[in-house]
Amino acid sequence: MDPVISIRPLAAVTVAGLAALAVLLLNKREKLRDLVSPLAAIVMFAIVASMAPTVLAGGTVDLRLFEILPGIDFAFRVDALGMVFATVSSLLWIVAAIYSIGYMRHLNEHAQTRFFACFATSLAAAVGGAFSANLFTLVIFYEVLSLVTYPLVYHHEDEEGWKGSRKYLVYLMGASKSALLAALALTYHVAGSLDFVAGGLLAGADASGPLLTVVYFCYLFGFAKAAVMPMHAWLPAAMVAPTPVSALLHAVAVVKMGVFCVLRVVFHVFGVGLVGGLGLGIATAYLVSFTILMASVYALTRDDLKARLAYSTVSQLSYVVLGAVLLSPVAMVGGIIHIAAHAFSKITLFFCAGSIYCASGKRNISDMAGIGRRLPWTMGAFFVASLSMIGVPPTAGFVSKWYLTLGSVEAGEVAFLIVLLASSVLNAAYFLPVSYVAFFGAEAPESPATVREIPLVTVPLVATAVLSVLMGIFPGYFLALAEGVVG
Repeated sequence: MDPVISIRPLAAVTVAGLAALAVLLLNKREKLRDLVSPLAAIVMFAIVASMAPTVLAGGTVDLRLFEILPGIDFAFRVDALGMVFATVSSLLWIVAAIYSIGYMRHLNEHAQTRFFACFATSLAAAVGGAFSANLFTLVIFYEVLSLVTYPLVYHHEDEEGWKGSRKYLVYLMGASKSALLAALALTYHVAGSLDFVAGGLLAGADASGPLLTVVYFCYLFGFAKAAVMPMHAWLPAAMVAPTPVSALLHAVAVVKMGVFCVLRVVFHVFGVGLVGGLGLGIATAYLVSFTILMASVYALTRDDLKARLAYSTVSQLSYVVLGAVLLSPVAMVGGIIHIAAHAFSKITLFFCAGSIYCASGKRNISDMAGIGRRLPWTMGAFFVASLSMIGVPPTAGFVSKWYLTLGSVEAGEVAFLIVLLASSVLNAAYFLPVSYVAFFGAEAPESPATVREIPLVTVPLVATAVLSVLMGIFPGYFLALAEGVVG
């Protein structure tokens, strides 16, 4: 099927960029300013959705803007893998924008104009990365995302905020940059191009195995947003940011950009055949399995709810990578759809953490006894999202974990099946006690009037919890896209 040449990929990115500009111009008109992000999010999602029929039919939507160097273009290509990431990002921006308005207003946060402008720009970068046609374009948007989320991490501008944001920047713009630049240079030297290719750009390249192995691990650790240990410490440190930012970091844009980039490398830079031939798949699988289990153990020890969710994210991201590097078609499908399953569930959990903080000022799980009776919608949504993280039907997490477990059996790798099962047990161990304490713990002394649901905060988190269930019942869209990637 010939590619469709269209300006729509650029339009989707431009909508979010213009929204950021409009937010800045409407600085003194708060009501109008706050309307910009939800409206822009709806428009962006409509543009992304308009390209879905072409991609589901096996086609692509292309746009080449200009040439940088021979073999290096600034260009867009909308394919099945990019559509998974873009659909999730643009859809969740709608609910995240509404949630952010309620959260920021209720707490009367400062620098709201900067917050909403950076938030919109980060979505432009995320969708730009999703639609990138080559490594050069992808890395440009990857770095823009790092820069524009930095002010969001230090939003509170206190000592804790500066400390967390420094670690964030050092990992994402410092340690990882040299590895990425080396990988890009070596890829271009070997292949003469940076374009994504079905089957792998480097497949059949005239290069030694050790050189290609070095390039591969430069990409794996260079894309530090994937948070594979030991490149994970930035993520818990970033929890100093406001909860809407945490939701953005952990569910919508930043970490999903990381694992998306790793999947691009596995599928379209190296290719499944080359990754398997070099033995890189099994090596990576052991590495991310360690991350899955160790991050879950860390999550068990955290009383701060956002910190627990942060380490959960570190663990869950490696599910995506594990599915890809098992190199089994079923496992690869599971890894791809876990991008969406984790996004819908984890954004709900962070929204709930923010709702609890807005309503009660509580951060620690040990202080949340009985709060479920004051915030039934919030804690009900938290419970549903927790079930998804554990992998209980009929939630989204069950679908992705089912494919991952079947894929590990298909690949003949029983060790990773055990890792997946052990991880689910650990998920239950650190999620279910939160709901139990909230609903059945001895009630805190505050009067009922002081802790209550906040509509603009509660409605979005209920919506995302419903999305988690709907994806579990109707996974067809994301399954079709994932199967289109795997072929």
